[in-house]
Order: sequence, then structure tokens, then C-alpha cells
Amino acid sequence: MKKVKVSKKLIATTLATLLLGSSTAFAAYNVVAGPQANGTGVTPLGWTVTPAGKQLSLGEKPFGGVVSPDHQYLIVSNDGVGPQSLQVVDIKQEKVVQTISYNSPESLYIGVAFSPDGKKLYASAGDNQKIRVYNFDNGTLTEQSPILMKDQNNTNFYPTGVTVSPDGKFLYVANNMNKSVSQIDLSSGQISATIPVGKDPYMVLVSHDGNSLYVTNWGESSVSVLDIKSLTVKKTISVGLHPNALAENPVNGLVYAANSDSDEISVVDSQSQQVVQTISLAPYRNAPTGSTPDALAVSQDGKTLYVANAGNNDIAVVDLGDGATRTEATVKGLIPTAWYPTGVYLSGDGKLMVLNAKGLGAGPNPKHTFNLWTPESQYIGSLVKGTMSFIDLPDNQQLKEYTRQVEDNNKVYKAEGEGWFSKLNGNNDFPIPQYADQHSPIKHVIYVVKENRTYDQVFGDMGKGNGDPNLTLFGKDVTPNLHKLANQFVLLDNFYSNGEVSDNGHEWVTAAQSNDHMEKGWPIDYSFSRKSQLDPEAINTKEGRIWANANRSGVSFRDYGEYINWWSSYDKTKGRTPDDPSIGNNFDPNYAGWDINTSDLTRYNEWENEFKQFDQNGNLPQLETVYLPDDHTAFTAPGKRTPQAYVATNDYALGKLVDTVSHSKYWKDTAIVVVEDDPQDGPDHVSASRTEALVISPYTQTGKVDSTLYSQVSMVRTVEMILGMKPMTQFDAAAIPMLNAFTNHPNFKSYSVEQPKYPLDQLNGQPAPAPAATQSSQASDDFSKPDTGSADSHNRELWKGIKGDQPYPESKN
Repeated sequence: MKKVKVSKKLIATTLATLLLGSSTAFAAYNVVAGPQANGTGVTPLGWTVTPAGKQLSLGEKPFGGVVSPDHQYLIVSNDGVGPQSLQVVDIKQEKVVQTISYNSPESLYIGVAFSPDGKKLYASAGDNQKIRVYNFDNGTLTEQSPILMKDQNNTNFYPTGVTVSPDGKFLYVANNMNKSVSQIDLSSGQISATIPVGKDPYMVLVSHDGNSLYVTNWGESSVSVLDIKSLTVKKTISVGLHPNALAENPVNGLVYAANSDSDEISVVDSQSQQVVQTISLAPYRNAPTGSTPDALAVSQDGKTLYVANAGNNDIAVVDLGDGATRTEATVKGLIPTAWYPTGVYLSGDGKLMVLNAKGLGAGPNPKHTFNLWTPESQYIGSLVKGTMSFIDLPDNQQLKEYTRQVEDNNKVYKAEGEGWFSKLNGNNDFPIPQYADQHSPIKHVIYVVKENRTYDQVFGDMGKGNGDPNLTLFGKDVTPNLHKLANQFVLLDNFYSNGEVSDNGHEWVTAAQSNDHMEKGWPIDYSFSRKSQLDPEAINTKEGRIWANANRSGVSFRDYGEYINWWSSYDKTKGRTPDDPSIGNNFDPNYAGWDINTSDLTRYNEWENEFKQFDQNGNLPQLETVYLPDDHTAFTAPGKRTPQAYVATNDYALGKLVDTVSHSKYWKDTAIVVVEDDPQDGPDHVSASRTEALVISPYTQTGKVDSTLYSQVSMVRTVEMILGMKPMTQFDAAAIPMLNAFTNHPNFKSYSVEQPKYPLDQLNGQPAPAPAATQSSQASDDFSKPDTGSADSHNRELWKGIKGDQPYPESKN
């Protein structure tokens, strides 16, 4: 089944036919990301979601679920940033009949399981180090005393997946942070044994005969098989990368493990405990990864396997044969879902039930607030709500139609008129190559990553493009260089972040995807009182990040601050080191990574020292990644610079960087691309996912507005194509290159930095600067005054909104 085939032929055909001999490659789009009026949605990728069946609204991030033994109810575990919850869904009525909410620090995490008689429910509580216990009667949960996951060593178990033995005597728990599985004696509520397994165990499954316990080791490429009687590991089975979900065929006993980062299902023979088949979920032959299977269900007759592909927004229907023999399984078709399906279940009356973690996406958030515990919160981390789909099992004809719909959904939007394909008009000098073997006149790319801003916060006052000046907080008097750059080069007013926050945003910016481990871990990281279980190794995808791609492609690179002591703390005695091994020694150890106390001007000065040497010696790397995080700010923390001072410093540092490059010999063949890691820190009248971005080069110096729907992945793809690098995932492979932002008629005029208009050393608590020097005509907050916490404020400080006057912590956010 084809979706978007990315090959030399496609690059040659697509890009060559796009270019019409002018500075505009194709018409701007009219579509914006987010929920649409017709009940569909558009993701920041530009992919459509058209969920089949009836849709039911759920809580935030429904990651776990279980069907009651009588098939009358589905219990959902919502594991998001804000209030988490268990929801009881009446399957016949197709509605939520009970919600039990937990505010931080109380938590839930993925695992839910019924006792065989359906009278008890067990739910993992993640970093609360306990299993929640409930009585269940006629659709109502009543919470009882929990099972405490404690031992004499105060072990950080972090319970995740759970299952109950067929006789109802024991509960088995995957301890995600302890590389172990615990057996709990349900008669006493005590841990009776803990057995070491692989890295980051995720899900547990007891075989129908009660003899074996299967455990997926999420942080590696293996499944552990335990003997139930002896509680010993009898086999460790090698499977694909980062396995998560498990399911057993009720007819022949085959066990299926979903490999989230290799897009395949490993089929395990329960007798030999060996992989006997691997089912590919790639959408087309030789596709990069990105399908991200993360949930499984097998029909009672053993003939069909249903797989939730979180990355492709679909359910793959896998034909398993007659169910009695081990025939070669094949993907029969696809069913469209909402955004990021995380659960798939079968009802007793021929329906498929699907949990969708991100529903239809984020719409506008003009009343953005960081108060996560109020219904009016429009913080992007908790704004996106989950949904549930009730889908009649399709016949062959319906499945064919569904499959075509999925294939249409997972393609970039066609432009107006002839769209991507028009008459061949060979523009061999266009800066984005038309052919796989063609070289761009741009030889160097400087990729700048900044922090946490929406489009309207900065560019709402541009006076052109789609902006709302009423939402502009850091306008032209705080960011004179950003405004000048957007005016002198190109204003991108329909550009989106693929991630919601910094954790997954940096993954999208550097790896063109955020994997299953990251997507299910970052909401915990951002709920503050709850403790994250993100594992730096488990978030690594098959193709790695852009540095690994550069290495494979023979592209020279240098990293300044991005993924330098990002996950590990900075030890001055050891110096700065990269957190991604693929960076190797290609980084500046004197350049600061994440550190709110280091000014971006200090970062710029260090970068400039090396750039001048490269300029003098003629050896500038083809790719530089430069981290400038000052626009994150320290909010209103006493003694720290004001938010405006931080943003103004960031603006000045970027302006100086562009000035330096544009006055060097490398200006004629360099592009500087600038992107925010995420849009979480403010409002936007179009979409909470819309963010600030720039493309700066002689080949973009047009002064126009480009309203094409782009995202961070479009920027990654553009960098790859300019430098001759292959795509890393399905997402950058299918992304729209930033063609409309470029021209084949370069303007080599240099850029002159604008001096700051706001005092860069202004501190919180000091009297506000004179209005003539600081006030933008569109400024809407005075950060020198105490935060009122009103729901309609435009930039309520995250820390103060939750922690009051407690000092801001010096940790990654």
C-alpha cells in the first residue's frame, strides 16, 4: 500500500515540476492546523485526520485502557499534564458514565487490569509508587486502599503495565524504572517477588495457560519470558526496536509484540519462544520509520490482528489466516482514526474501539494560561484532549474505502491549481535541489533553535500576514531584529511546531519525530509535582537525529549547545559533553547548553570566535546547529532578568549572528534557518501550535509573506535537501519543503544588526524602564507588576501560576 513514496524519482519529479521559473514555487495554502469545522482535523504535519465511526470526548492523553470481562465497559486511563483520570465508558451506550480525577502529585500511568471476575480494577499510579485498587459494580468504580510498591531499599519501581493471573491470585507489574517485574500477592496486597528483566519494562501479559509471563522491554529490543511457577527468566527474545504492546492469539497461542521504533510486529511461538514471523507496518516499500505501532487486539476467532499505528493515525487490519495454522500474516487494509491512536479494543457486538491521545489537535488559545487545574486553561500541554472512536467492523469494500482515505490523509496538502505537479521547467539554479544528484547553490546551513514562543507573541504586530496585535507581548520594541529579519527576508505566518513542549519539540526539530517513549513520558515531565520517567536512550529513534544523518551523508557539522548536557546535569569538573553520542567530538565545549543563567550574548561571542576562524581558514562546516534559548525567560523569578530583557537579549544575539554571517565570505552560499522548539509559552489566535520561524539567506531576501502550511519537519526536510541528506522518518520524507520561501534570484545585500531598545540588564522587581524606551504599541502585559493570575491574561508565568512565589528552579523545562 502506497502513501507517499520518497525516492530519487519523486524528488526529481516533484521538485522539478514545482518550480515555475519565478520566486514562487506554488500557491499558498488556505488550510491551518487544528480542528476543522467539518469534524476532521489537520495536524501540524499538514496531514488530515478523518476518524471513522462515532467519536466520544475523553480526558487528556488516554494512554491506557481495559475492557471489562463482561464486555460492557471500557476503563480508560488519562495520563496527561493536567488532572489525570480514570473514566468508565459504557460500551453499549457509547458514553462516559464515571470520571475519577487526580490532581498532581497524585497520578496514573498507562496500566489498568481487571480481576477475572470483573469485581476489582487495578491501575498503575506511576511515580506515586503504588497500584490503585477499586471495587467495580454495575459501571461504578469505588477506590479502596492502594497496594504500595515499597521495599526496604526505597526502590523507584514506577509501575506501568499490569495484568492479573487467570486464577485471580496474583498481580504482575512492569516496573518501568527498575528493570524488573513484581509479583503481588492479592490476598495480602504485598510484593511477593521482584524479578530483573530488560530495560524500561512496559507491558506484561500472562499466557492463557498461565505458565508464562511476557514482558516488553521498552528501552531496548527484547521481550523477556518468565516461568510463572519459578519466577525466573527462561528466555530473552530479540525483537524490533522499543517494543511496547503485547497480545496473544486465543486460538493458536502465538504472542504478538509491537515494535514501536521499527514499525513491525514480532510474532513469537509460545512453544519454542522464538520469533517465527515479522509483520511490517511500513506504509510503502522501504519506507523510513514513523508508523509507531503502540496497541494491539486479536479477534476471538484468531484470524485478525488490529494494530494502532500512532504515527500514521490509523488501525492496521492484519489478516492472520484461518487462526489455527501459522500462515504468513499480511496487512489487509487501514482504518482512519483521530490523531495518535494509543488503544484498540474489540467489543462483544462487532465494534472496534480506539483511543486517540490527541483527538483533532489544538485550536486557537487566545486566553492562554498556565493554570493547569482550571477548565479555562489554554496551555497547549493540556489543551489537546483525547477521543474515543466506536467503529463498526468493516467489510472488504468498506475497508478498501477506509484504506484510500488513510492514504489521502497522510499526504501533504495539494496547492491550488496543479499543486505539487505542474509542467517541467528545469530551474537548475534553484536553491532547493530538483534532483537527488543535483547540488544547491547553498553550501552551508546554520540551524538556530530557540525556546517556547508562539507566532502572535512576537509577530502579531507585523502589520502584514495573519497576526493578532492584541496578543503580542514581545513586539518590535523588544524584538527589533526579529521584525527586521521577517520584513527583509520572508515572513512565515502559517508555520507550526510538531511538538507541544520542549521535551518532544527538540526531538521533532532534530530527529523529525517524537517516539512512543517520549510521547508517553513528556506529559509527566510537565506536570511538575509528578516525576518523569523519560529515558534518554529509549527516546532515540532508529535513524537518530540530524547529526547521525549528517554522518551517514558525509556532511560536516558542528553543534553549539543543542543536546549538550541536556538530559544530564552540567558538572563543571567534567566539562560539557553531548547527550547524543552521534554528535561525537563535533561540538564546542565552551558553548553553553541549557542554562538560564548564561546570556545568549555569551553564547554568540563563543560561536563568533569559532566562526571567524572558519571564515579565515575557509573550512566552515556544512551544517551548524546553534542553541539560543534566552527567549525561554526566567519568568518573574526575583533577581533574574525580566522576560522582556531575556527576549531582547535573544533577539540581539540572533541579529548579531546574522550580521556576522552576512558580512563574511560565506554569505553568498549560506542559509540561516531559525525555529522555536515549541509554542507552549503563549497565546495564538490561529492555533496553539503556531510558532515563530525564519529562513534567512540571499535566496530568501524578498520581503514577502509566505502562508504555506509548514512545520518544523518542513524545515528539517529543507535542510536535508539543500545539503544532500536523505530523510530520517516518514514525516520529513513527506514534508513540504519550504519552496515558497526561496527564490532563484538571490539578493546579496548584507544585514545590519539593530541595537536593543529594551535594557538587557533589567531585573524583575526593579522599576519598569521609561515607557518611551520599552513600550511597544501593542504590548499587553507589564511584567514588572505582580501576576494577577487572571484566566484571560496573555502570558501567565508557568512557575508562578503553579508555585506562587517559590523561586524558579534551575532545571530544564
